[in-house]
Formats: sequence, structure tokens, C-alpha cells
Amino acid sequence: MELTSVKIEKPAEINFILGQSHFIKTVEDIHEAAINAVPGIKFGIAFCEASGHCLVRFSGNDEEMIDLARKNALAIGAGHTFIIFMKNAFPINLLGAVRAVPEVCGIFCATANEVEVILADNGSGRGIMGVIDGAKPAGVEDESGRKWRHGLLRKFGYKL
Repeated sequence: MELTSVKIEKPAEINFILGQSHFIKTVEDIHEAAINAVPGIKFGIAFCEASGHCLVRFSGNDEEMIDLARKNALAIGAGHTFIIFMKNAFPINLLGAVRAVPEVCGIFCATANEVEVILADNGSGRGIMGVIDGAKPAGVEDESGRKWRHGLLRKFGYKL
């Protein structure tokens, strides 16, 4: 078995969700979940089919996001995984709806950070072992850091 990694390729400001599911209808169900959960969302989803034709299946409503999803799903190449890239939304707006999709087994990450996906390859298939999401902590927040965090959440409209 060989361990390898794939860096997610995307513009810095673009958020994404990486997860695993179990069935080909994941693409359509996540598409519907995204449209219903976040009015105005622009997104692309790609899903790595793990049997049959073993194709990268895709959908979405924004060509840039669809292209990112296809490109990154193909690079990851792990069976039954999906990746959703989004504009006009944050993962927090979409995660509940994605988790509620019956085929979704789990979420590896939801972020705009640089991400490296750690993969195991046994010669016939690949699986995601985990992800490296962002950078290591530089320390512990102090009072000014707490004030900044509280202000940021209010700026985004998540707190009163």
C-alpha cells in the first residue's frame, strides 16, 4: 500500500466541502440540497464513482466551481468521495443540508484554507486517510484575539 497526498487546487477565497458518500445519486441529491439550503449559492460538485464505470460524476450551477470540483475530484481519485466548491455561501450555510443527504457517510473538511488530502492507494483503489487543513497553531488567543473573533462573527452576521 502506498501513501500519497494531493493538494486541493483553488483560489484562496473559495470554500469547499470534502466528504464521502455511498451511492451514485449523491450528485443529484447534494445539488438539490445546495439549491434549497442557500438561495443564490453558486457551486459545483463532483463525485468519484467507486464501481461500474468509475467516472467522476458532476453537477452544479457555476462553470468555474464545476471545473474546480471535477479537477480536484479526479486528482483525489478516492472512491465514493465528493467535493463541493462554492461562492456566495460558506460551508456553515450548507453543512447541515449536506449531512442530511441520505447517502452522505461523513465529512472530512469544510474550509477555505489550503488543504492536503492524505490518501492510501492499494493498486486497485484509493481511500482518504485524512486531511491537513490549514496551518499549525501559533499560540493561544489573548483578550485582543477574543475581541477580534467576536467582531468577525458579528461582521459576518452570525452573532448579534
